[in-house]
Amino acid sequence: MKKNIPALLLSLALSCGLLAGCGASDTGETAQEAPDADGVQSVSSLKIAFSPYADADIISESTQPLEELLKAKLLEKGYDVGEIDMSVGTSYTAVGEALSAGSADLGFISGGNYVLFSDDCDVLLTALRYGINKDSENPADWNDGTIEENTEDMSTYYRCILLAGPTEKGQELLDKVNNGQELTWEDLNSATWAVLNPTSASGYIYPCLWLQEHYGKGISDLDNVVECDSHTTSVARLAAGQVDVMVSYGHIRIKNAPIWESDFGGTAPMVEQTGVIGVTDGIYNDMIAYSKTSETMQDEDFREAVGEAFIELAETEEGQAIFSVFSQVGYTWGSDADYDGERAAQELLKSMEQ
Repeated sequence: MKKNIPALLLSLALSCGLLAGCGASDTGETAQEAPDADGVQSVSSLKIAFSPYADADIISESTQPLEELLKAKLLEKGYDVGEIDMSVGTSYTAVGEALSAGSADLGFISGGNYVLFSDDCDVLLTALRYGINKDSENPADWNDGTIEENTEDMSTYYRCILLAGPTEKGQELLDKVNNGQELTWEDLNSATWAVLNPTSASGYIYPCLWLQEHYGKGISDLDNVVECDSHTTSVARLAAGQVDVMVSYGHIRIKNAPIWESDFGGTAPMVEQTGVIGVTDGIYNDMIAYSKTSETMQDEDFREAVGEAFIELAETEEGQAIFSVFSQVGYTWGSDADYDGERAAQELLKSMEQ
């Protein structure tokens, strides 16, 4: 079951039982019941919230097969889940709030979002991604006339890029970088930027740290900033010339180059109209987090079964097709300590924005 849930309602309406078909009703039943004669334990529902990595419709369509596949995999492990309820948050913050409130049992979230809500949620799995064939911190190295490509190597980190678009200002910045000239703060401040919510690692936090490292300033110091609800929206605005620069993960063009002209209205191939003008330090991959306030997730054995199910599903063709919408190709067991670097980044960001 899929829903688009506004940020304020994702954490409130679900917990109040106001949304039709959300799972267990107020019947006095617990989230899990005693095992039956076959040793199978019933779980009334499992609620999963996805961060808006792409348009909600794309995520909903791509993850549609997950409900039955996950049910079947959990049944193999001794858990009969009555309903798997999947929703797409309208913001990264909305998913964190849902995990904090316990109205979502699991959330696909970024490390930056996790550290903000880690009092009420914990890491279950860390996502694996294919590395890409460009990893240089020199942006000019990315502008070799080719779109980035995935490699066969798995990686637990990725980089964020500052991507200039086809506007006159965007191309002016790109030409300076490709000619080996250093961009000035005045150069960057004269552009219009597309960013995401401040909880997004690649859409805000790490670009902000990059600006701090190079210019002693942050995103809040830029004169012209447009906050977008997803990376897809940022791409659309870049193609339309509404912004000059966008910030996103390093593989953003792999996903969007094939549809740059057909879906976004680009007037030439994406590789010809865009280019990298900045590259951040590595960012630890996103995760599947579980809510500490969810009754369903209190059972450690059930959490282990859920984690094993996702790891195993990601090894199948069906699972790979589903999780590719998040640019994730597998999962490994994660821990809170893995994201200590993200905490340090958040602390630095707070000190910069004060």
